Amino acid sequence: MSLIDYTNYHEMLRGTIDRCGQENAFRWFDNEGNATTITWQTFYEQVEAVSKSLIALGVERGDKVNILSYTCYKWVLTDVANMCIGAATVGIYQSNLPADCEYIINHSDGVVVFAENDTQLQKLLEIRPSIKDVRKVILFNGESPEDDWIITYDEFMELGRDIDDTSFAGRLHQVTAEDAAGIVYTSGTTGVPKGVVLTHDNITFTCQSVQNSGEFYDGEDMFIFLPLAHVFARTCCNAAIKIGNCTSFARSIETLNEDFILASPHWFISVPRVFEKIHTKILAGVETKGGVTEKIFNWACSVGEKVSDCKVDKRSIPILLGLQYKLATKLIFSKVHKALGGRVKWCISGAAPLNPDIARFFHAAGLLILEGVGMTENCSFTNVNRQDNYRFGVVGPPGKWISQKIGEDGEVLFKGRNVMKEYYKMPEETADTFTEDGWLKTGDIGEIGENDFLKITDRKKDIIITSGGKNIAPSKIEGHLVTSIYFNQVCVVGEKRNYLTAVVTLNEITVTDYAGKNSIAYEGMDDLIKHPDIIEMINNEVAEKNKNLASFETIKKVVIVPEFTIENEMMTPTFKLKKNAIFQNYKNDIEQMYCC
Repeated sequence: MSLIDYTNYHEMLRGTIDRCGQENAFRWFDNEGNATTITWQTFYEQVEAVSKSLIALGVERGDKVNILSYTCYKWVLTDVANMCIGAATVGIYQSNLPADCEYIINHSDGVVVFAENDTQLQKLLEIRPSIKDVRKVILFNGESPEDDWIITYDEFMELGRDIDDTSFAGRLHQVTAEDAAGIVYTSGTTGVPKGVVLTHDNITFTCQSVQNSGEFYDGEDMFIFLPLAHVFARTCCNAAIKIGNCTSFARSIETLNEDFILASPHWFISVPRVFEKIHTKILAGVETKGGVTEKIFNWACSVGEKVSDCKVDKRSIPILLGLQYKLATKLIFSKVHKALGGRVKWCISGAAPLNPDIARFFHAAGLLILEGVGMTENCSFTNVNRQDNYRFGVVGPPGKWISQKIGEDGEVLFKGRNVMKEYYKMPEETADTFTEDGWLKTGDIGEIGENDFLKITDRKKDIIITSGGKNIAPSKIEGHLVTSIYFNQVCVVGEKRNYLTAVVTLNEITVTDYAGKNSIAYEGMDDLIKHPDIIEMINNEVAEKNKNLASFETIKKVVIVPEFTIENEMMTPTFKLKKNAIFQNYKNDIEQMYCC
């Protein structure tokens, strides 16, 4: 497939409509699990209607339109309509606090805000005096109060009835490849969020690079539950639009288990945190049952690992091993596939490093997780493993038409038409993120191996340098520790210290189960994380995990704390730990681990 130089996003969309018009495009579910499905042709008609309503609201080419909502069909519909008329979509995480919303709306120069429901509306009402340029708020769901500033989505759709087709067509033709299609704000693990300006060319190029880097087939379904305010989810959704695959939406993170079964996808995208939780839940369930169940499970995993090795090395599977694997699949692995809807062929993990042991576990069970890498500044796509060529612990070769290299200091650098135009209203920061000869700095430290496979070893800023001069990659250690069924999250500490420690949170299900089996009295997790028996058990678990680490990588002490969440501002909306916030919040506990 050759690269097409699309004039704008609409031209790419039109190609899919012409090719797949009467096929399914999107699907979503109500609270009872009933599905609504629409075709590509219907989707296009709705895009045109939304575009006309935006025109009626006075949204001009180059204006910024904010969307404050969890992932849903109306998010995509509004986003595509924005792009079609030359406006730029600016997503805001539904978990953001009012102050965060205020910053993004004002910094992006937002003129219209789409809000998911009353919960999100209340945030906007709280900051209303400070977002003076917002001329209208449109509710995706719910009834609007008697306030001219706020209207429902149905009322919004009525606004465009009098806009003729000529006006819509005229706006389509004004939009160029270099126009801003969206501004995506970084999640802000450190410092103020930066607005990454992505053009129509960035998006249409990336969609084609993704399509050329995977095996996609007509009639297949993609499932999405990650926030569309994050570029990873948005890129994969746009790629599905380019490819012509149907996208199904999760109702919420809380209903994910049920929604996988309802959607029954062929492929989906995720972050490592989800795979870690599934892995822990499986192991904990097996350990709880024990006995014959545990023995059969361990046997099945052993068989699966041998089959996995054959597949990775591209060797034929011996007949006897193949028969054993069929039995292992029937007895054990089929349950994993059933929980994911029964049709998943592969999935993509991105946004953070995936522990290779977890990837191997799922591959042994017959589920291929293709790890990839990207950042907001390059549409969240530069590299990915391929269905017919993959390794664990690496992020694969670069996508089609994307160039990579390693800088003199070990930093991974990229060039390609997927790379952002700029940071919005931040010229100095924009200049700082490129080398003098135009390569995008990623902040990742990595190595390029055989067949251009990229391995990320750590974040440039995250590397710990101990007082003894050892350079240590904390992500490797954190990923290793969370394979324990008792750990939930791990944050390694050790910069300029003479040994490593960690701030950890515990898995509530497995720890309360342990407490019950060992007659440990408690009223809640706050009691358990302070209980001497639990602390001793966790220390023993750390000692066991340390056996597989180099001496300078071992964790000498841990402090157990409550879970890191988005709400307590210890985690970003994309499930990354805000390490600076953790270090600051638990400063005294950390010092205690080094003073005695």
